[in-house]
Amino acid sequence: MDDYNFDKEYDRAATDSLKWADRLQRCGSDEVLPLWVADMDFACPPAVVEAIEERAAHPIYGYPIRSESWYSAIASWFERRNGWKIDPSWIVYAPGVVPALNFAVQAYTEPGDKVIIQPPVYYPFPKAIVGNGRTIVENPLILEGNTYRMDFEGLESLIDSRTRMLVLSSPHNPVGRVWKREELENLVEICFRKELVLVSDEIHSDLILGENAHICSASLSAQSAAITVTLTAPNKTFNTAGLTMGCAIVPDPKLRSAFAAAVGRSGINVSNIFGNVALEAAYTKGEPWLEALLVYLKGNLAFLDAYLRDKIPQLSVFPLEGTYLAWIDCRGLGLSDEALSDLFMKQAKLWIDEGTMFGTCGSGFVRINLACPRAHIAEAMVRLEKAVNALGAGCLG
Repeated sequence: MDDYNFDKEYDRAATDSLKWADRLQRCGSDEVLPLWVADMDFACPPAVVEAIEERAAHPIYGYPIRSESWYSAIASWFERRNGWKIDPSWIVYAPGVVPALNFAVQAYTEPGDKVIIQPPVYYPFPKAIVGNGRTIVENPLILEGNTYRMDFEGLESLIDSRTRMLVLSSPHNPVGRVWKREELENLVEICFRKELVLVSDEIHSDLILGENAHICSASLSAQSAAITVTLTAPNKTFNTAGLTMGCAIVPDPKLRSAFAAAVGRSGINVSNIFGNVALEAAYTKGEPWLEALLVYLKGNLAFLDAYLRDKIPQLSVFPLEGTYLAWIDCRGLGLSDEALSDLFMKQAKLWIDEGTMFGTCGSGFVRINLACPRAHIAEAMVRLEKAVNALGAGCLG
């Protein structure tokens, strides 16, 4: 880890950063510390920066192609990191996972069809369903102690003749679960038997902080490969979200053809020229940086957990098996969601993602982004401790 300085702080406010630049307009103060949207405050891997600089040095930025090496870089990465041997021909370009989710809804359902999600879950999921004229069906995760599980019995009862698709978050955003093989096998069995397309958002699959290894849903069996569309991108792993780069991995030819047709209808077939070279550099040369990143993220999580236990015991962080997004239980404060929002934003001056953004079962929780220098986490905890102590003294009303 000596080669990478994750403690270094960068001024991002002047870079049109979504995370930093809108603080005054959206929060009413430029003193707010942003710990919300899922991008990192770390420099991208040196190999990525160097590849972009090298390509930028050529002064012509015309239409690019995605070369054979682009596809093989993705395939090689998934085989090395996840043990999933994929055929490069299964890969279909998309400009990110959220656009890819919209393409999947358009490809595999018709207006009025039903799509299942498992809240609390990443908020673009319901937006993609409703925004395309489909109907959301919720199968909420079951909270048991300090962990969540899928409700398989409830899922069976929800599926009818208009149900076409289930969207899985794996690893799960925001609750941080990395699903075990048995859980994924149960889900695949139900989806296969009920003839549902399983769209698996696996963008956080490289960010594993717990003991459970990530298992690609499509890799489980011939059945899973036949029904699963895997959405992924290097964006979360290597902090390249601004380069609009992602893909779907679709083993089944009919599902792949339908997805590619949806992408084609959108008119988005040409990828970002710098995204192309960044993806190749990240997947071929970025592994040492990623391993160092995971060590640092685990340190941030340990710091956060220890601070809450020691100084703000009314709050607790759920076990973070995957992603760099901590799911914090704030129900011990006894506050309404409106008062909880006020505590974080106005009193502590922390810009976090409120649990209610993630739908059903998100009340009383917040999501905090740990992908930042540890000094940011330390400052956030000091601010939060002061605000909670003031609350206890009756200063917030």
